[in-house]
Amino acid sequence: MHIAMASDHAGRSLKEEIKALLVSLGHTVEDFGTNTDDPADLPDHVLPASLAVASGEAERGIFVDGVGYGSAMIANKINGIYAAVCQDSFCAELARTHSDSNVLCLGGKIIGSAIALEIVKVWMQAEWLGETEPKYARRVQKVKEIDRNYTKAI
Repeated sequence: MHIAMASDHAGRSLKEEIKALLVSLGHTVEDFGTNTDDPADLPDHVLPASLAVASGEAERGIFVDGVGYGSAMIANKINGIYAAVCQDSFCAELARTHSDSNVLCLGGKIIGSAIALEIVKVWMQAEWLGETEPKYARRVQKVKEIDRNYTKAI
C-alpha cells in the first residue's frame, strides 16, 4: 500500500520510526516533510499529503504532530479525507473497521513510540466492516454525504 506521511517538528522523530515500520511491512511511503527538527508549520506538510490521499495518489495517510489534533483539523478540511486521531490500538481498530478512516493522526508528545507503532500496525491491518455490516456502511455513507454537500472540492 502507498502511504502519504507528514509531520511538523514535534512529530518528525516518531514519523521516521513509523516510516521504517511501514517499509519493513512492505508498504511504500511518500514523505511530505518536515525533515528537520526546526520549527515547521503543520499545514505546509499536511495539506499536500492530504491532497495525495484525496486524489488517490496515496491509499492512506499517517500524520504526526504534537498531539494529533492539528493534523486532523487540517486533513478533515479536504473533501474525501476521513482523519481520526488515535491514542490507543482499540481506537485505531474502530477508526478503520467502523468508520473507514483513510488518515491516521498521532501525537508525538502524547504517546511513546511503542504504543504508536502498535497503533499503526492495528490501523493498517484492520479491515473496513461496511461490506458485511450494513449499519457501518449506512453511517459512513451519511458522513460521505455531508462531505459531498458541505465540503468544497478543490
